[in-house]
Amino acid sequence: MIPYPRHPQRVAIKIGSSSLTSRHGEISRRKLEKLTAEIANLKDAGYEVVLVSSGAVAAGYRKLGCMERPSTLPEKQAAASIGQGLLIESYSKLFLSHGYVASQILITKSDFLDESRYKNVRNTLNVLLERGIVPIVNENDTVTIDRLRFGDNDTLSAKVAGLIDAQMLIILSDIDGLYNADPIKNIQAKPIEVVTEITPEIESAAGGSRSSVGTGGMKSKIEAAKIAMASGITVFLGNASRKNIVSDACLGKAKGTYFKRIDASVNLDQKKKWIAFNSGPEGEILIDKESQQTFVKSRKSLRLNGIRQINGHFKEGSVIRVLDMTGKEIGLGVVKLSSIELTRLKDLESDRSKLSRSIMEWDDFVCRLDVPCLVGLTH
Repeated sequence: MIPYPRHPQRVAIKIGSSSLTSRHGEISRRKLEKLTAEIANLKDAGYEVVLVSSGAVAAGYRKLGCMERPSTLPEKQAAASIGQGLLIESYSKLFLSHGYVASQILITKSDFLDESRYKNVRNTLNVLLERGIVPIVNENDTVTIDRLRFGDNDTLSAKVAGLIDAQMLIILSDIDGLYNADPIKNIQAKPIEVVTEITPEIESAAGGSRSSVGTGGMKSKIEAAKIAMASGITVFLGNASRKNIVSDACLGKAKGTYFKRIDASVNLDQKKKWIAFNSGPEGEILIDKESQQTFVKSRKSLRLNGIRQINGHFKEGSVIRVLDMTGKEIGLGVVKLSSIELTRLKDLESDRSKLSRSIMEWDDFVCRLDVPCLVGLTH
C-alpha cells in the first residue's frame, strides 16, 4: 500500500514505445495492464498523475501494412493516426476498469512556443487533474512537421512536468537507469544511483536509442533530466518491467537512477519556465560589461544605452538571447521593443532620454548564471 501523501503530489510519468509494445511491434495488453494498474494505485493513494505515452507509431504501423517501422514522414504520420486511436482506446478501457477516466491531449511544439497557448494547455491539464482525470499526453505525430517536433517524448515529458508543477518525473524505459558506460558494450559498467549535477562525464555516458520502435535514447533522457532539475523536479529513470516500479519510484526505493538537484534555492515560476524551455528565442542582443553588472548582478532593468549590437528580427514581447560582448549567452528575456524600434532608437545616440529607456525587466529574464542546470539546454 502506497502511503497517502501529506500534501497533494503531482507526478508525470513517461513511458517509452519499447515498454508498451510486443516484440512484433504491436500494443502489448499485458504491459498496458501493468502500467495502468500501478498508476491506479498512485491515484488511490491521493496522487495526481499525468501520463506522457509514446507508442502511437509503433502501435499503428503494422495496421498500415508496414512490416517494419516506417522511415518516411508521411508513413509515420499515417501510422500515428491509426495508433493513437488504438492506444487511447486501450488506455480508456483499462483505466475505467480501475474506476478512473482517461483523457487524451495531443501537443505540438508550437503549442509551447506561444505563451497564450502554453497557458491554455496548463489550464486544461489543471482542470483535468483537479477533477481526478488521468490526462494522457503525446506529441501530435499525425500533423507535426520536423522543425516543430519536440524530438522525443522524454523532452516533452520534462516540459509537461514543469507545466503542471509536478514534484516528480518518472521516465520508464527498457533500461535499469543510467550507467557509467554502455552496459551492453562494457560488462564492467556500473549503475549510477543518484545524480545531483549533469556533468560532461554524465553526458558522455549517454548513448543512442537501442530500440527499433523508439526514438529516444539515454542522451534524450539526460536532456529531459536537465530541464526537470532546473525546474526543481526530481527525476527517476528505471525499467518499466520491474514490479511496482511506479510506486517504488515515488517512495524513493526503486532500482534505477534518481536525478536530484542539491541546490533548490532557485525555483523558476511558470513565466520563467516558459522563457527558459519553451519560447524559442527569435533574436539576440549584445550588452556591455557595465550593463551586465547592473542588470544581472543588481537585478535592475536593462536599458537601451547598454546595447551594443542587435541581431535578428523580432517583435515586441518576443523572447531573445542576451549575450555579453564575447558572444557568450547570459540568459533569455522578453523584450519590450521590436528589433526595428531598438535599431531606430539606437541611431538616436544624442537623445539621452530615449537611451535610458528600459527594454527588459529582471522579472522577464532567466539568467543562466543563476541556474547552473540551464547551461547547455537546447530549445
